[in-house]
Amino acid sequence: MEIETRHIALRIAELAREKKAQRVVVLDMSRVVNFCDYFVIASGTSLRQVNALAEAIEEELAKRDIHPSSEVYPQDQSGWIALDFGQVIVHLFHKPLREFYALEELWSDAKRIRIPRKGAVKPR
Repeated sequence: MEIETRHIALRIAELAREKKAQRVVVLDMSRVVNFCDYFVIASGTSLRQVNALAEAIEEELAKRDIHPSSEVYPQDQSGWIALDFGQVIVHLFHKPLREFYALEELWSDAKRIRIPRKGAVKPR
C-alpha cells in the first residue's frame, strides 16, 4: 500500500500545481507521526482558489473511488481546508494562513518528497 499511498500524494500535488496552487510540498510523515504517511501542503492566493483546489482534488480522486473521511464545506471561509484521505492528508491554505501556521517548520523532521514534472504521475 506504501507505493499506492505515495502515488496518491504525488497525484494530489500534481493536481494542485495544475490548478495554479503555490508552494506545493509533499512531506513523508511515516517516520514522524502514526496517523498518516504523507502531508500534501499547498497555498492559494484567494479563498476562492483554496475552495476550487479542494473541489478539484476531491472530484479527481472520486473518479478512482477515493473519498475524504471528512467533508469539505462549500465556500469555506476559514482559509484552511484539510482533506483526510486516510494515509494522505491535504492541507490547503490561503497564503497568509500558511505563513502563520508554518506546517513545514512544525514538521521539519519530515522528509520532503520531490514532485515529478507535469504529466509524470499517471492516474491509476
